[in-house]
This record gives sequence, C-alpha cells and structure tokens, in this order.
Amino acid sequence: MVEIRNLTKYYGTHPAVQDISFTVGDHEVLGFLGPNGAGKSTTMNMITGCLPSTSGTVLVDGYDISKDPIEVKKRIGYLPEIPPVYPDMRVRDYLNFAAGLKGVSRNDRTKQVENAMERLHITDVQKRIIGNLSKGYRQRVGFAMALLGSPKFLILDEPTVGLDPTQVMEVRRLIQDLAREHTIIFSTHILAEVTAVCERVVIINKGKIRAEDTIANLEASVGGDLKLRLKVEGEITKVTEIIRNTEGILSVDEVEFDSVGVNAFTVAASSEAVRKTLMSRLIAEDCMVLEITSVKSNLEDVFVKLTASSRTQSREEAFEELGKEMDEQRKAEESAQDAEDTPETDAAESEKEAKD
Repeated sequence: MVEIRNLTKYYGTHPAVQDISFTVGDHEVLGFLGPNGAGKSTTMNMITGCLPSTSGTVLVDGYDISKDPIEVKKRIGYLPEIPPVYPDMRVRDYLNFAAGLKGVSRNDRTKQVENAMERLHITDVQKRIIGNLSKGYRQRVGFAMALLGSPKFLILDEPTVGLDPTQVMEVRRLIQDLAREHTIIFSTHILAEVTAVCERVVIINKGKIRAEDTIANLEASVGGDLKLRLKVEGEITKVTEIIRNTEGILSVDEVEFDSVGVNAFTVAASSEAVRKTLMSRLIAEDCMVLEITSVKSNLEDVFVKLTASSRTQSREEAFEELGKEMDEQRKAEESAQDAEDTPETDAAESEKEAKD
C-alpha cells in the first residue's frame, strides 16, 4: 500500500502541492488526473524520493520515504515524463546498466532485461543507439527500465506521451496485465487513458485534490443536470443567445462550428421539459434544429467542472468570443466569395463611370 499524508511542496513562496492525502491499495491502478501544471509530476517526484517535500509523509509498504529512502526505492519502479535514458548507449547495454544500479544480481540480470524488452516489444532494437530511436521507442525503453528489479509499485508519469495509437493500446494492455502483480499510480492529463485502465481516480488542480473516488461515482456526482446535445443551422451568435435565454438552460458547456453553417452545442438543462421549450424557441426564430439528444455525464464533465476555476475567463465568455470570431470569419469569407463572383461586373461599372 502507498499512503500519502498531508504532502506539501513549496518552491519559494509558491505552493506547487498543498496538503494532499490519498491511499493506493495493493494491485490497484490509481489514475492521478489533472491539467498541465496541476502538480502531478511534483507529486510523483516526491513519492519516489526524487524530490524532497516541504512537509507531509509518504509511506510505501510501511516505509517512510524521508527515513528509509533506500527501502522505498527498492520497491518502486519509476517512469518519469521524460525517460532518464542515456542517448549514447545501446538499448540492451543501458538496461543491463540500470539493472545493476537497482541491485539485480548478475545471475538474474540477463533474464530480467530480456523479459522487460519482450514485454515492451523492444527486443528488435536492443542493439541500437538510444539516441537514434524515435520518441515512442525511447519511452518504451524507459518503461522497460521501470520494470527491472521486480518492483512491487510502479509510478508512471504520462507513460503514453509520444506513442502512436497502436502503441498506446499496447501500453494500456500492459498496465492492465501488470496490475495483477503490481500496485500502479498512473499520472496523466489524458482522460481516455484513465477511463481505459483505472477504476479509481484522484483529480488534482492547482496543487490541491479536488476529488477522489471511483470513475462510476464521479460520473454519477454530476448526473443531476440533464445534458443536451444540439445541432442547429443558423448564425452562431443568434443561436447561442436563444439557447442561453431559454428558461431552464443552466449553462452552455461546448460550442462547435463546421464549414457548412451547422453549430453543435452541449448544454446543461434543469429538466427534460426544457428540450421541448428550447426546440420550440429555436424553430420560432427560424433556426433549423437538426438534432437534439440527451448526453450521459462522463469523466470529462467531472474534470471540466472541477478544474474550470483555473481558467482566466468563464466558459460563457470564451464561447461568446468564439461565436463572434466565427461570425466575422463567415462574413469575411462570404464577402470574399462575392468579390470573386462579380469582378467583370465591377470592372464594367467602373469603366462606364469613367466615360460618364
């Protein structure tokens, strides 16, 4: 088990992580989710002993990282966001070197290195210079290094960064497989990765924990309001204004626009009855409603709700600005098209005026 108690880190007077506490059970895959700059990597570095905390306690298998750092590090395999690989070494040589640093005996070293390379599908590049590998392959080499020494706990900081979709799927399957033997903390800002491999999530923002629960419970926590998904033809500013001013609409959460004039909205409504009212209003204002459906709340809704306070402007203000920009762009394109369609007429009129 990993226990985090009141962990805090200051950089000067800036609080990067503030009084956070959570636990990770044996053979659990915990998603540590937050936007960029939320304090994820700082927390991972403190858990692994790479960075001293300002205050608080980290217990790994009952050992305190500040009092028994060697015992803790024996039990942890750590993949930081930027893998600590030596670019001038060959893959196999580097992994042999890393295994030696981790205290793996010479008798077991070859077997562990081969097993790690096989699990990460890097056996075919074992003789290549690491610096000549793609970013995805370097990430895999770093992952293989984290597995050496048979650690009980794996700390993975953004493990899918730089991987192509096929490699991402392989890493997901690997994490699910490793959960049978390891306890895993999986730090990421990618919601799809957390949903795919984790059952429980800790959400951090601005250095503070905003939520800690199973994904199912978190999704249920924002399920009180009805989400409606609309596709409407019409001027985006006009449509947005109608939606916002409809009784029972709580917020406009998302706006999308395509080149053919179809606007897609995701809105929060107080009840199912709002759907009919909204449709009637849009039709009355000569806006063509192409689609209106209910949307189930998901982890993305939870994430947006808990991290929205970090934005410098409200979602409504941002969408209003976006709508104005889209309308201006559309009008500019229409004007440009009109100018292209009538160049000869304009020239003829100019010539006639000159003669007169």
